[in-house]
Amino acid sequence: MSSTTTTSSSLNSQRKSRDEYKKEKELEEARKAGNAPAELDEDGNEINPHIPQYMRQAPWYVDTNKPSLKHQRAFNKKEEVGKGWYQRGAAAQGFTATKYRKGACTNCGSMTHVAKDCCERPRKVGAKFTNDDIKPDEIIQKLEFDYDSKRDPYNGYDPSSYKEIMELYEKADRERKKKKMEEIIKSHKGEENINAEDLTKELEKQEQEQDVYDAENVAPIQKLDPKSRTTIRNLRIREDTAKYLYNLDLDSAFYEPKSRSMRENPLPNTNPNDTRFAGDNFTRTSGDTNKFRDMQLFAWEAQDKGQNVDISSAPSQAGLLHLEFLKKKEQLKEQSKKLLLSKYGGEEHLLNGSNDGSNNNNDISIPQTENYQEYSASGKLIKGEEIVVKSKYEEDVYLNNHKSVWGSYWENGSWGFQCCKQTIKLSYCTGEQGRKLKDNLIIQNLLKNNHNDNNSSSNSDNNEEKEEEPKSLLEQHLEKSNKSTAKEKEEKKKEKKEKKEKEKRLEKALKEQDEINSKSIEKDERKLKYNSLKNDNYQITDEDMEAYNLKRKRSDDPMANFKDSIDE
Repeated sequence: MSSTTTTSSSLNSQRKSRDEYKKEKELEEARKAGNAPAELDEDGNEINPHIPQYMRQAPWYVDTNKPSLKHQRAFNKKEEVGKGWYQRGAAAQGFTATKYRKGACTNCGSMTHVAKDCCERPRKVGAKFTNDDIKPDEIIQKLEFDYDSKRDPYNGYDPSSYKEIMELYEKADRERKKKKMEEIIKSHKGEENINAEDLTKELEKQEQEQDVYDAENVAPIQKLDPKSRTTIRNLRIREDTAKYLYNLDLDSAFYEPKSRSMRENPLPNTNPNDTRFAGDNFTRTSGDTNKFRDMQLFAWEAQDKGQNVDISSAPSQAGLLHLEFLKKKEQLKEQSKKLLLSKYGGEEHLLNGSNDGSNNNNDISIPQTENYQEYSASGKLIKGEEIVVKSKYEEDVYLNNHKSVWGSYWENGSWGFQCCKQTIKLSYCTGEQGRKLKDNLIIQNLLKNNHNDNNSSSNSDNNEEKEEEPKSLLEQHLEKSNKSTAKEKEEKKKEKKEKKEKEKRLEKALKEQDEINSKSIEKDERKLKYNSLKNDNYQITDEDMEAYNLKRKRSDDPMANFKDSIDE
């Protein structure tokens, strides 16, 4: 009963009347407005009146019935640990031993470590036996580190040690500048009135150019990805268009996302001068790749001939040998050219000119045009129109005195000229007379052919040669049409005969197949001889196969065993 009375009395004491609650609210509003002084905690610190009640009010297990914010602070906060470090090589001051002590290091005589952990140079005879040069005891420190100081890579780092590195780099920079200045002085050796200021300005200019080249123009060829531990290749600048966005058609060039490569041209039908990306295979046939390919071929051919040339193990040696090979090849070409010119002549028609080295520009002129064209550094057309050659052959060229081009006329599988109907390329034009002669020859050839055909037909019928007069073109046409109709009639008769014979053979084969099925002859194929199927008994015709397919039983047919009640 006593416990219940105490709790009820405490609850009654905590309860506030209506007036007390109203006064407390008014005081709180006045504090927020700044008209009343702020509330003080146990330590005498002001409590911000704008802090909400759920933060100001302490829980029941920490409540002291006094205004305080201690329950919001960490109660188990540890003291800050100093970020010290071990004193490297520091020895204990004061006492220094002169004789070996029991339990000390047998090598140096120090008491703070054992011979196994000794960092001194191993002595031939240890301090245990000589009592000479006994080292002082080291200071053993026990430092306590928190989480961050344990993992701090610069904990214990001495910043003054970096001065040595800076001095080394500055010294190297001074030597580099000195060497560059000597090169500049050598380049201006013959000139006069050169000041030291001009030389320093030139040196500064070269350094600025070098800095710009290092910073902007040199792009990273490959980058290391720390997550995947692999090198990232074929990186593009973010401003450039991605390869897979040039052509969004699904049937266009294949893009491999793993290696970021698109080997084929994504826009094959566009003008090659306007395309910004022609596929990765385009780079394989441009630049130094052709030189490397030629060098690789040279190495393979040399190995086949017994020479020890390997481009992978000794690339510089292979390159030098390839250069020597090319020089010798050019020399041999020059020798063969000189021999041909000395034997047959014609040196004056060459572009290089005579032996004196003078160019005969009057004889051979380089083609020139007045069309203005402007190109960028990358070779792309900026202004003007680029003339694209449509064909590898010369167009609108009239040979000799012909009035039409070669290939404008066709006769009996050979090309010719339309103006004179000649089929010889380097012939001269004969004009209208030549055309008439050609037409007459064609007519005569046609008449001869028809005459020979008629003679052959008459010889086969009568076995006698009879000369007939030449017929007109209309008569010839009518004869041919009559012959064709007669041939068609004969062919139709033959087809009808063949069809009837085939039907007869099929009926005969069906009857034989019925007899075989009724007799149910079963032959054991294992007893047949090797070449027994080649006999006449086993010569199967198309009609036999058709009869077999019509009469054979099909187990997979659902209507095979069906019997109609009407038939019964």
